[in-house]
Formats: sequence, C-alpha cells, structure tokens
Amino acid sequence: MITPIIDESKIHELTNALLRYNNIVITCHVAPDGDAIGSSLGLYHFLRRMGKVATVVVPDMIPRNLHFLPGVKQTIIYTQQSELAIKAIENADLLFCLDYNALHRIDKLSPYVAHSEAYKILIDHHLYPEPFTHLTISHPEISSTCELIFRVIWQMGRYRMLSRAAAESIYTGMMTDTGNFTYNSNQPEIYEIIAKLVMKGVDKDRIYTLACNTQTANKLLLNSYAICHKMELFPEHGAALIYLTHEEMSRYNFQKGDCDGLVNVPLSIKGIHFSTFIREDKEFVKFSFRSQGDFAVNTIAAEHFGGGGHLNAAGGEFYGTLDEAIAKYRELLPIYCNNNKEKDKE
Repeated sequence: MITPIIDESKIHELTNALLRYNNIVITCHVAPDGDAIGSSLGLYHFLRRMGKVATVVVPDMIPRNLHFLPGVKQTIIYTQQSELAIKAIENADLLFCLDYNALHRIDKLSPYVAHSEAYKILIDHHLYPEPFTHLTISHPEISSTCELIFRVIWQMGRYRMLSRAAAESIYTGMMTDTGNFTYNSNQPEIYEIIAKLVMKGVDKDRIYTLACNTQTANKLLLNSYAICHKMELFPEHGAALIYLTHEEMSRYNFQKGDCDGLVNVPLSIKGIHFSTFIREDKEFVKFSFRSQGDFAVNTIAAEHFGGGGHLNAAGGEFYGTLDEAIAKYRELLPIYCNNNKEKDKE
C-alpha cells in the first residue's frame, strides 16, 4: 500500500490549479541532476497526456548520461536559448518549481520566476523551503523529488494517465538520487512505487546501463586522474576530499555528468564515512557530499553552501575561488566530524 503522505488539501489545491490553467512551465535547479531532470520530464509527459501545453525550462546544460530520456530534446536550456526561456516563463499561467527550495538555486532564471504572475507550485524534498510559491509540497523525508511527483499523481487518482515516458523519467530520478538504491532507500514503499513504474513498461536494466554504466574514454581518464592525483584522505576525521580545477576538467574535455559518482569512490575505503567532491565551475564552485551511517551531510550543504539533499547525499555551491572553497571545507571538517564522534559516544 502506498501511503497518502501529502496533505489532501494540497492535493485538492494542485488539482484545481491543473483544471484552471493550461499554459504550464516546469523549472528545476542549476546543474540539473537525474532527480531534477527526471521529475521535470515525468511531470511534463503527465501534463501533456492531460492535454496541457507544457514546457520544461532548465538553467543550464543537461548531463550527457541523461540525454536518452524522452523529452530532453524538447527542453529549453537557458544558457543556449535565453530569449525562448524567458518568453516561456513570462507567458506561463502556472509554474512548477521542482527539486529546489530557494530561488537562487535556479541561477539566472530566478528573477523571471520571481516576477512571474503565474500561479507557482513547489514540489521538493530539500530542507528549509523558502516561501516564494503559492503552494508548497515539501517532504525532506522522501528519497527524491521524482518519488514525490509519483505520489502526487497517485494521490490525485491519475496513475492510469502515467505514460511509459513519464514512468521512465520518474524511475531514472529515483534511481540516480539514491545511488541505484544504495542509500536513502530503506522505506518499503519505494519498491512498491518501482513495481508500479515497471508495470508501465520501465526497463530497469536498460536505464541503469544508459544513466550509470555508459562511459567515454575521457570520463574514465578524468576520474582516474582525480582519484590518483587529487584525492586527500583525513583518517583522523574519517573523511576524504577530491577536487578538480576548471583547467583540469577541460584537459579531459569535461562534459556535464562526467564526474557523477566520483564522490562515492572514497567511501569504499575502510574507515572513510564522509566524502566530498569539489569542482570549479565558471561562476561558482560545486560541492557534492556523501556519507555513511548517521552523518548528516544535508545539514552541511544547507547551512554553508545554499544547498541541501538527503542525510547521506547532498550538494551545494560556493561563490568564491576554488582555494577559498577548499579552505572553507578544511575549516568545517573538524567541527562536523568531531560533532559526529560525540553523537556516536552518546
């Protein structure tokens, strides 16, 4: 049984919005990952089946490993089609804000969403959602925004309208945001939802191969270089750090998604329970955190890097130089690791 965790009054309000509005734009966060793209495309295909005019607008490039998802080619990317993206948002009468909890998380799209007169709905699983939408459906205890999208559709009684394309998108986001169901995935209902998605024709093996197990030579060389030359271990804290400069990534013809999974590698080392990957982007420094056990990396991401995520998997951004970002990490490392040690003693 799939528990109706979303307040029925919110489901009612969302249903009324879908009945009232027809021109709908879906947005997600900058540097979109599998959950951001999966939830956006899952909702996109569902709305299209309802007969709505739906458009997905993303702040920047979609990772190469997600290009197989149906609907990617129809997505408007702001960094490539800024005028089209702005026009779509300005003309929308309903705006969905998926997989982000604050306007700054959509980068240069934020002023257009903020000033839009459209009815706004947030569906997200990150901590501390800011009050910038008319309706907020926020459940940080849920594994992914994709799972929330499925639950919304399920509670609306519209599961029969879920297409294979929508199901594939939702499953992809659930899978990638839990590390192929290796963390934040102990709730039995997750697997009930997977069963419902498979019933729609989802090929789990194919999606795993395309999203997680299809590599390029440059990606393998970059990851090998990062592990061999840019990994630091802090055994006294049970922590590891990998960082890459923009120049180093360019050396291997870096594409979005080429470093996905790199942050998980140090956790296979005995004694390491907290791993961080830092990479230099054009306008900010990207942080990715992973942990094991009760070490809450989403707290670090939310309190210091304007991000969030799960207990064991989170991310955020730092606006400064790479050296400053690394210095910030080193400053926080003993604080959070020592706090975690104290909790273990209790």
